Amino acid sequence: MTERQPPDDVPAHRDRPHLGGPEPAVEFGRLFDTYARPLHRYLARRVGQDAAHDLVSETFLVALNQRHDYDPRRGVVRSWLYGIATNLLRRRARDEVRGLRAAARSAGHAAGQDSGHDNAVAARVDAAAMAARLAGALAGLSEGDRDVLLLTSWAGLDSNEVADALGIPVGTVRSRLHRVRRSLRATAPREETGDE
Repeated sequence: MTERQPPDDVPAHRDRPHLGGPEPAVEFGRLFDTYARPLHRYLARRVGQDAAHDLVSETFLVALNQRHDYDPRRGVVRSWLYGIATNLLRRRARDEVRGLRAAARSAGHAAGQDSGHDNAVAARVDAAAMAARLAGALAGLSEGDRDVLLLTSWAGLDSNEVADALGIPVGTVRSRLHRVRRSLRATAPREETGDE
């Protein structure tokens, strides 16, 4: 498969393209080729494969419709796309929280059923119990804290990119991330030392 070649009027700095040009389909084709897969991976971790397909499509449709609002001086196109996706996710936040709570209940239920088996089953039970605690903790986070954590850990955005995506100061991103990580550490079990 040959890589799509952008027209001559696309700027050299690929992270800050000019999207209002005469051939938006060419530029959006390149953006889709570059960002659809990582965006899909991020969205699938949050809402599942099927919903992620829809959200990636919606993200690029919104981006195409709002291409004249994109200002490359404000941030890189990656942040802009993740910001659009995050706004779309917020519309589905109830489903996400419901799913995390269901995962917490399901993992907790599985932990209770398997507790009498050998070491392999015990390890699965421990993992299920941990998943239940973490899913419950994620469901309990505020929308803003959950977005900062998941854009950082699942999408791999740095603090500046998260700030651009969410339209908040970078200091707010860092303080939220610090607070969330501290909270999640409290949720994680302590390492067993063998001393009882």
